[in-house]
Amino acid sequence: MIMGGTRRRHPAIPLAAPMSPSSSSVPGLLALVREDVACVKGRDPAARNTLEIVLTYPGVHAVIWHRVAHRLWRRKLKFPARFLSWLARFLTNADIHPGATIGRRFFIDHGACVVIGETAEVGDDVTLYHGVTLGGTSWSPGKRHPTLKDGVLVGAGAKILGPITVGAGARVGANSVVIEDVAPGMTVVGIPGRPVKPTAERRRLGDGRIDLEHHLMPDPVGEAIASLLDRIEFLEARLAHLQRRGRPEADPCDGDPAA
Repeated sequence: MIMGGTRRRHPAIPLAAPMSPSSSSVPGLLALVREDVACVKGRDPAARNTLEIVLTYPGVHAVIWHRVAHRLWRRKLKFPARFLSWLARFLTNADIHPGATIGRRFFIDHGACVVIGETAEVGDDVTLYHGVTLGGTSWSPGKRHPTLKDGVLVGAGAKILGPITVGAGARVGANSVVIEDVAPGMTVVGIPGRPVKPTAERRRLGDGRIDLEHHLMPDPVGEAIASLLDRIEFLEARLAHLQRRGRPEADPCDGDPAA
């Protein structure tokens, strides 16, 4: 409209509402899948090329299925999401609830027998091996499954149970059972999981790939048993020495023999 020789400009109406910073930082489904496939080469020495990863890695298939099912779940399409996750379990042998929140570059090596519960939260750059369970320990409808922060590595057969938090960069040894929070950068092993020692930064190989030698972690229980065996051996040798010298062995229950 022109009034008094001056053109009045109406404000432009955007075709779509601008995205919030949080939504714009989240990549789309295809971008997430590309990252999931690409990260395999840095974590599995058996991975040869992208085509082989896409076609033959059940762990990658399980993650892709979950990303689709999770989007249905967030849109309140609960039954289609559950059906899709059931189908994925049938095809990949990995049971991931569609309500679980999983970050970027997530890798399940081998994929077999992995279970991730509904309220589990997994950060970026997390690696799980076969047989891992992220399970719940209560009937509460709220938060009842663990949270894994960025860069966590969980060894084969490990169970992480309850609404606990595994800090960024932590490692969980194979077949460990973790029921308490794990500090960032800490390594835990055993049943129940015991902290071994913190690692300031996960070692990386020369080409940037992460060091996967998680089987070389210390075993505090094994070290304690070895120490006890050494002590027993020392006491047996001392007893044999005293017997050879003909000195009677003092019984601590008899009190002072000189009395």
